[in-house]
Amino acid sequence: MTAEIEAPLHLTERAQSILRVLVEHYLHDGQPVGSRTLSRDAGLGLSPATVRNVMSDLEELGFIHSPHTSAGRVPTVQGYRFFVDTLLSVKPVDELDVDDLRQQLSPGLHLEGKQLIERASALLSGVTDLASVVSIPRQNKSGLKHIEFIQLNERRVLVVMVMNNDEVENRIIYLDRDYPVTELTEMSNFLNSRLMGKDFKTVRDEIIREMKAEREHANSMMLKTIQVAEQVLDDRDDGDYVLMGETNLMDFAEMSTVGKLKHLFEAFHQKQEILHLLDRCVAADGIQIFIGNESGYEVLDEWSIVTAPYTVNGDQLGVLGVIGPTRMAYDRVIPIVDITARLLGSALRSD
Repeated sequence: MTAEIEAPLHLTERAQSILRVLVEHYLHDGQPVGSRTLSRDAGLGLSPATVRNVMSDLEELGFIHSPHTSAGRVPTVQGYRFFVDTLLSVKPVDELDVDDLRQQLSPGLHLEGKQLIERASALLSGVTDLASVVSIPRQNKSGLKHIEFIQLNERRVLVVMVMNNDEVENRIIYLDRDYPVTELTEMSNFLNSRLMGKDFKTVRDEIIREMKAEREHANSMMLKTIQVAEQVLDDRDDGDYVLMGETNLMDFAEMSTVGKLKHLFEAFHQKQEILHLLDRCVAADGIQIFIGNESGYEVLDEWSIVTAPYTVNGDQLGVLGVIGPTRMAYDRVIPIVDITARLLGSALRSD
């Protein structure tokens, strides 16, 4: 798990027990939790007044806060983090859910890689009732056989790329100005004559080296070609992801306001923040959990992301996970994400 914190030396077992019960209550019903409820359910034989004193200490330490005057308390990001890292008891996944996942991601179905990834995302969203995201492995090994730029309108250009395996990939890019057809043709010719047959990583590296070495001496056409080609290859190399179940997030009352969902859906549409976060997960091992502002992206400050890597023959190809409110059932979600990632890796291995 990520972004772990150390338990303060003065956070007693009693305080930890009260924090655990408070977080569990809030995860279940989304309502601030009062001292009477904790006094009744913590199992410590404490009076409401004693519980209030402990809650005051927890609030001073930053683990809980009061959303309204005279209201109960709710967990902060720090409270959630301590709960997940120290107090959480993970539940075993329901056998019916496991059996369904195994059947739907069975290697015997002989589905192609993209189909398996889409199915895994749909299954994960359905089982958790959250939004699911699965990164698509980068395809850097395909060589470029031919590239062509076709002018559309409003500074848009259609890029047609023919790979060595004769697969055709089309991509629309947005340029900083309108390019005449003659310039686009010159760019295509330049790239086809010098970069044909090389994989995208090599193409990108050569272009960057050429930009550094030739920028002062290259002619205008060459510089423009390098700039446009770098945009194409940047887009091609950024990877992508399959997202399912965004509307599930509307079922959480605290997240159903138009503003909160609008910002998150815009992030889904733009993809950049999500992709960067997934890249961080790919670079790490095991289950990764980002709670609230731990992600580093403001648009995700009120959301949590739980991911696990999926691997094939020891190579980590991507990550799979869920996005939901900080008030998600971590005890259930974490093992579901983990087992789905394992099953996806196994299915891809047999693809």
